[in-house]
Amino acid sequence: MIGNSAGRAFVGSFTSAGGRGITAAAVDRDTGALTVLGSTDAVPDPSFLTVGPGGTALYAVGESTPGVAAAFALDSDVPALLGPVRAVDGDAPTHLALAGNHLVTANYTSGGVTALPVLADGSLGAAASVLQHEGNGPDTGRQEAPHAHQVLADPSGNWVVSVDLGTDSVRVCALDPVTGALRLHSETALRPGTGPRHLAFHPSGSLAYVLGELEPTLTVCRWDAAAGRLDVLGETPVLPEHEAADDAARTYPSEVVVAHDGRFLWTANRGHDSISVLTLDESGEKAALVATVGCGGRWPRDLTLGPSGQWLYAANEHSGNVSWFAVDAETGVPRHAGSVEVPAASCVVLV
Repeated sequence: MIGNSAGRAFVGSFTSAGGRGITAAAVDRDTGALTVLGSTDAVPDPSFLTVGPGGTALYAVGESTPGVAAAFALDSDVPALLGPVRAVDGDAPTHLALAGNHLVTANYTSGGVTALPVLADGSLGAAASVLQHEGNGPDTGRQEAPHAHQVLADPSGNWVVSVDLGTDSVRVCALDPVTGALRLHSETALRPGTGPRHLAFHPSGSLAYVLGELEPTLTVCRWDAAAGRLDVLGETPVLPEHEAADDAARTYPSEVVVAHDGRFLWTANRGHDSISVLTLDESGEKAALVATVGCGGRWPRDLTLGPSGQWLYAANEHSGNVSWFAVDAETGVPRHAGSVEVPAASCVVLV
């Protein structure tokens, strides 16, 4: 077991591309460095992970067809399956979140979200409900049907928000904590063709930032938790204009992260292989691109900010590594500090 002075990280990866599944690592809180402890391939293609309350359990999707989800116990260095692997009654789940005593998954290929109960011991029950998305978008290659790409609980804990790349929209859902039934409450349309992938909330809980995958744009939205309503305020590019327009190196942004104090925002940009740094004004309603830095590898699929706000981690899928960066407290610009090999890395979560 690792000592109490170190934190822990878990890295998802694509087993179908040579990944090890879920890799466990110790985190040096002083240097940000990761040291690999071991791995488990108990679930195929665990592309996204989330940690349960108190850090006693880990949850993973298996981005397969049909898709699955699983719980893992964290009482040893390497996660161990906790209960059976469960079907999500959907295909290729790419994201998951805990909400209302349930685990909710975003099923990319089948285009819906699934709720599974979390049992008293932390394991998962059978799927309780599936909310199927409807619609499409103008990009016939990527938006021929709904493609739910992310799901998360809003800061109030009253709503489940799902981001759909295929329909250029964000849905707000109500989740019955007893039955697990999901009900569509509202839907916000974004500019057609932007292909929204992920969303992050401002620390105030009153704003949300939606990152486009098909266009390198950030859509700033006002979030009304009382009404369960998301309203678009405006857009900001996440790459310099001349670089965003370079068709030879098309960029597919993947993740958006907001600083704990709400002063900065970062995006990971696949193809451009960079991390963009944006400043947020005092209101949080205006974002401005100030810098881009290399991601420390190729095809950064995920970004994670450490609990102290000092360290930023990038999971670089095609180069097979996780890089960490020291964040400048004054400018928000990350400086590369090291990396560790993790083949086909897809996400990083920290305990």
